Amino acid sequence: MPVLVRLLAHIPLRFMHVLGALLGWLAFLASPTYRRRFVANAARAGYRFAEVRAAVAQAGRTAAEIPRLWFGSTPACALVNEGLVAEAYAAGRGVIYLTPHLGCFELSAQDAARRWGDRYGPITVLYRPARQAWLARMMETARNRPAMQAVPTTLTGVRLMIKALRRGEAVGLLPDQVPPDGQGVWAPFFGQDAYTMTLAARLAQQTGAQVLIVYCERLPKGRGFVTHFERLEAPLADDAVLAATQINRAMEHLIRQCPQQYLWGYARYKRPRGPAPVGMAVGEGAA
Repeated sequence: MPVLVRLLAHIPLRFMHVLGALLGWLAFLASPTYRRRFVANAARAGYRFAEVRAAVAQAGRTAAEIPRLWFGSTPACALVNEGLVAEAYAAGRGVIYLTPHLGCFELSAQDAARRWGDRYGPITVLYRPARQAWLARMMETARNRPAMQAVPTTLTGVRLMIKALRRGEAVGLLPDQVPPDGQGVWAPFFGQDAYTMTLAARLAQQTGAQVLIVYCERLPKGRGFVTHFERLEAPLADDAVLAATQINRAMEHLIRQCPQQYLWGYARYKRPRGPAPVGMAVGEGAA
């Protein structure tokens, strides 16, 4: 499997996107559970299936891009509101990039590392290691690259993120990812409570880092990508639930800009399982 993934990394993105679109529709048609969740999640946000059906193919493209993003050259991105990045770094307290499961979210961190790593230091990204040993090794190899360090969802990983911010560097998270039990709070997301991580807010509160919300839009026919940067509307509240609500609202705002590229099939409203690798008190103890 690793050899196949590396071979696929050399196929042009345009062709991988065609293949990905087919795979996306196959997965949608083959899985009633996925299909029901996709339609239900979109409906919660006020979208009829006809309005977001393009997201079925886009989900497949997200998967088909992985070989290129892990083992090929980093695709070029155009930027919108690039000046916000320089302003955030200029504050000297680090930068927190928050992006939902929207567009080519993996490329957001890679492009930031390529553009600003030499000037401001590497970007540290949080990821959940795969259960399969071969895939976990491949993910670690692929995501650790020049100017980018991937750290797992453990106490050690969170400590490394805090240290990076205190050096004035950047970190990246997907705040709409369901955290383990004990690592989040229930906060509204498109009108229904969803278990939401507290880590992003705690990092900002402890370090004073600047928060930017980001998404990487995929252009049609393999023509490239556009990364959009925005600020939060207001500083994050000290209360965990209020801060999580603010972040969810910011993610909703981004998703509504490009709903055809959101992963509506993601199990956003599931109940967390198992003990937290990183507890809610991690942020306090890692200082």
